Amino acid sequence: MSKDTVLTTNIQLRIIIFTNMEIKEYKVLGIMSGTSLDGVDIAWINFTRDAKWDFKILEAVTIAYPKSWKEKLSTALDLSPIELMELDEEYTDYLASLITLFIQKNKIEGLDAVCSHGHTIKHEPENGLTLQIGNLPHLAELIGEMVICDFRVQDVALGGQGAPLVPIGDKLLFTHYTYCLNLGGFANVSTNNDGVRIAYDICAVNTVLNYYSEKLGSEFDEGGKIARSGKFDPDLKKVLDALPFYKLSAPKSLGIEWVNTSVLPLLRNFEEDIPSLLNTYCQHIASEIVKNIKDDPEVEVLVTGGGAFNTYLMELLQQKTTAKVSIPASEIINFKEAVIFGFLGVLKLREEINVLSSVTGAENDHCAGIVYEA
Repeated sequence: MSKDTVLTTNIQLRIIIFTNMEIKEYKVLGIMSGTSLDGVDIAWINFTRDAKWDFKILEAVTIAYPKSWKEKLSTALDLSPIELMELDEEYTDYLASLITLFIQKNKIEGLDAVCSHGHTIKHEPENGLTLQIGNLPHLAELIGEMVICDFRVQDVALGGQGAPLVPIGDKLLFTHYTYCLNLGGFANVSTNNDGVRIAYDICAVNTVLNYYSEKLGSEFDEGGKIARSGKFDPDLKKVLDALPFYKLSAPKSLGIEWVNTSVLPLLRNFEEDIPSLLNTYCQHIASEIVKNIKDDPEVEVLVTGGGAFNTYLMELLQQKTTAKVSIPASEIINFKEAVIFGFLGVLKLREEINVLSSVTGAENDHCAGIVYEA
């Protein structure tokens, strides 16, 4: 029996154990790196299953990318295949060092798995392609823990968008809310429609806001202060509102490629006044979001992701809808996606559905993720 066969058998045995036993509790790490390049989110989470799923964040941190890594990741689209493979190796090593330090610092023992999204470099589901680096097998060896990762690839192979993946967590962990709205690199929304979960990307958020904030010497527009100081430009908003993506039906998803080819070229004609550009772009974001939310005071919208800290954007959003815009504790704002990727890993251990075809457009609901034994 080969080493690979033994490894595969061991993984299958562990998953069978998790699946067959009535396990009520799981301790995992959820790892997330978003397209806004804020950093790597690491959350240590305790999931419990009784009548329904519940969770508690035991410890969590966002480790900001040093300038060198921000440059590498932001320009990775231009790399050759060989250079991408080298970057994947390097990033896997880097991710392993962050995870190991987090485990050691918090003296964590008895983890069931480390569940990692990796970092998206390419997302072209229309071409059957999605690439998240940092998901190589030796990640498990380096950190000495079972790793569950590469959650998007299987969905794209099944004809899906490979995104968004968080709606299964919205459905099972955040049942109180009518809509779950995440404002990270992109805005995406998740809700129930006649008993079926639907979710999709709406527009670009921090991929654009941070790009122009950096031109003014700030990593991001804290509280939306720069945007608030600018003037609204109706001509720019009209141009943005006409982007063809907004007319597409769900399921649909966005990647940084769309920002680079469809959004930034439009904005370059207005760069002489960046505060007004940011003001107008925030108005645009809010307008696109409310088009996708029922205007009803009985509706509650959970807002998470870095955009939830943009006070100006949140004010605009609440002004444009009678729905209640609910901003949770900063722990949930910052780490909801890391929590849900941890949850995807737990569902994978149980061999339960963790990707919904109603959301991604895949051939069927399925259980995604690749498992690497330490």
